[in-house]
Amino acid sequence: MKRHVISFPRHCFQLFSYHSHLDPSLNRLPFFRRCFSEKNCSFDSTTRNFPNYSPRKPILQDSELVHRISIAIKQRRSEPLRRVLKPYESKFRADHLVWVLMSIRNDYRLVLNFSEWACLRRDPSLEARCILSQIATASKDLKMARKRIQDFWVNPNLDVGVSFGHFVEQLIYTYKDWGSDPRVFDIFFQVLVEAGMLNEARKLFDKMLNYGLLISVESCNLFISHLSKDLDGIKVALLVLSEFPEVGVCWNTASYNIIIHSLCQIGRVVEAHQLLLQMELRGCMPDVVSYSTITSGYCQVGELQKVLKLIEEMQVKGLKPNPFTYNGIILLLCKTGKVAEAERVLSELISEGIAPDSVVYTTLIDGFCKFGNVSAAYRLFDEMQKRKISPDFITYTAVICGLCRSGKVMEADKLFHDMVCKQLEPDEVTYTALIDGYCKEGKVKEAFSLHNKMLEMGLTPNVMCRKGLELNIYTYNSLVNGLCKAGNIDQAVKLMKDMEVAGFHLDAITYTTLMDAYCKSREMDKAHELLRQMLDRGLQPTVVTFNVLMNGFCMSGMLQDGEKLLKRMLEKGIMPNASTYNSLMKQYCIRNNMHATTEIYKGMCAKGVGPDAKTYNILIKGHCKARNMKEAWFLHKDMVGKGFSPTASSCNALIKGFYKRKKFSEANHLFEKMRSEGLVADREIYNIFADINYDEGKMELTLELCDEAIEKCLVGDIPNKNT
Repeated sequence: MKRHVISFPRHCFQLFSYHSHLDPSLNRLPFFRRCFSEKNCSFDSTTRNFPNYSPRKPILQDSELVHRISIAIKQRRSEPLRRVLKPYESKFRADHLVWVLMSIRNDYRLVLNFSEWACLRRDPSLEARCILSQIATASKDLKMARKRIQDFWVNPNLDVGVSFGHFVEQLIYTYKDWGSDPRVFDIFFQVLVEAGMLNEARKLFDKMLNYGLLISVESCNLFISHLSKDLDGIKVALLVLSEFPEVGVCWNTASYNIIIHSLCQIGRVVEAHQLLLQMELRGCMPDVVSYSTITSGYCQVGELQKVLKLIEEMQVKGLKPNPFTYNGIILLLCKTGKVAEAERVLSELISEGIAPDSVVYTTLIDGFCKFGNVSAAYRLFDEMQKRKISPDFITYTAVICGLCRSGKVMEADKLFHDMVCKQLEPDEVTYTALIDGYCKEGKVKEAFSLHNKMLEMGLTPNVMCRKGLELNIYTYNSLVNGLCKAGNIDQAVKLMKDMEVAGFHLDAITYTTLMDAYCKSREMDKAHELLRQMLDRGLQPTVVTFNVLMNGFCMSGMLQDGEKLLKRMLEKGIMPNASTYNSLMKQYCIRNNMHATTEIYKGMCAKGVGPDAKTYNILIKGHCKARNMKEAWFLHKDMVGKGFSPTASSCNALIKGFYKRKKFSEANHLFEKMRSEGLVADREIYNIFADINYDEGKMELTLELCDEAIEKCLVGDIPNKNT
């Protein structure tokens, strides 16, 4: 079906001053210039009357047939029409439909049954279709009226311009005598909008004004909603928003919300906020959706303070934020690494009696997972299920990804099977996360087994259908990583060559993975050669690429080269992350150079790079080794306050440091906390506390610690949580 671009008629209305400062580019639009060039334009104040209906008269033979059909269906209405009208079927023509309808028009059930019988045998004329739409509308069967109109416009071979003119003409012609219910034009307007014929919809709007009818605000909302799907459309929608009230359209809150949402979608949040203020000036009160949309928009651009101010404004007006409002804040905090603050927002949401939904929990779970705090993510995962909120496949995938990143592949695999048992379908992200997890553990056999399962499942990555597997570069990168982890670098290089032969374009991750393998085997020359190849192909190194090289320098004891690399990163505008600094700090801590470590940490914070769990654990162990217990304990409290979990080795270092300083109470408190959280203390610490309790005569506790030490430190290698 041919579509037309939306245009505005010769009529023009005075525009509100809001648009003159909202977007100067509006003045460049042709119809906008045309409106202002016609200074004295106005609508014709006279209203047309709807014409009288005067159908073509049937000839005598047709009149007799119509009479017999009408009598038959009225008298035998309880019988199937197929049987009643069988004698007349061969003589029935499309013209007869209208004449029969004139006889039975007051019996809607009969009209419905007869029209269904007739339309199955002959396509109704345009006049008959409009009459049936009028009768259905007048009988309050709006669904059927819509169907009658829609069925005409689904024909792909229609000439829209010609057909539109004929349809409007017939709908107007049949209006007065067949229904006189203005909702029929509303339905037609909606059908045009939904079919993408916005130009025709606008013409219908203006045509109805000439007859004194106004399209409803709900239909106008649909119109501006369809307009607001791109930047140019939003400009037109803004013009419509100011123009339509001049002819009597009273916009409601939903109208403004549509435009506000569209502006936020394209990042023009400030203009959306201005429109929110304009709403009240125009006598239309914003609702929770209005505010939530703008808070979400500000969250997308990182304006947290404006979000908080808007929420205060909502509460002053008696509007209660909903889960969508809070989810935007939680997402923003998670993106900036403030996951502990994000969880406090969740607590506030619950305390105010607002029930969080699956989206809120999933956002927070994903945030904790991405920042390495899987235990907190798991806790929230359990909490949402206790609240009878079912995790979806996105929630499961977030936790599986987090577990795999933390090296807990067996737990991830167990969760994967739990997900499948609940009939939640894993996608390519879920599979790739597991493959990557197995590869990082060097379990290449298991990774390739999962890859084969993907083949059997017929999963197609990155498309919304199932047409057989087409592995993406991410899955192959995971397999390359697995081979490197297993020490099969030559096989990894071969797989990379096979990938190129198969038509895959190697990306920065592919090269970085192999560079990492060379750096760990202290083959820095080969790593540099890969970097050269990468640059020759026009691939830009990422922060991860630099982190791999940084780790290689540090492991090789080349700390000065590492610091030069950090300087080069900053010069090139590549922002380092916590891992970049962690490599340097770890090596300086090993060398007991806490002054250099502290300077690097200060430089990291000055650049706005927040410490992660690994940063804290490195610094805590370094300060404990250097006997800076005050600093180590401060870092421990700061770490816990930000939602990170200390490792067993960090706790061990703190306990030993406290013990050497004779701070037995602090040491004992931390030891008991380790035990309660499932962290395993080392043998030396068990010996210390066993001796202390023995000297104090606490034999029962002494024996308990001895048994625990034998079980956890002497019998096999027990997996240590958060080691």
